[in-house]
Amino acid sequence: MSDFMDEMEIDKESQVRIFPLYAPRLIAKHAKIFRDGVVVVREDQLGQLEFKDGRFVMPHHCSNRTRQVVQELNGLLTPAS
Repeated sequence: MSDFMDEMEIDKESQVRIFPLYAPRLIAKHAKIFRDGVVVVREDQLGQLEFKDGRFVMPHHCSNRTRQVVQELNGLLTPAS
């Protein structure tokens, strides 16, 4: 594994999926199916994104890029009204 993965703390009991590129629809679909877990996006070292109950959790301390990604993914998971 890369040094990037070694630096991250991933809960061993969580469902973990690694995506080499940021593919929002595919990542949202994964969260919708598995409901709870973690995805790791290697592109731009976006890093680890946790989701619970089919929604992505906003980290307490994150970059603007991570904040935008979490909002975009949650927008894809919200059913259209």
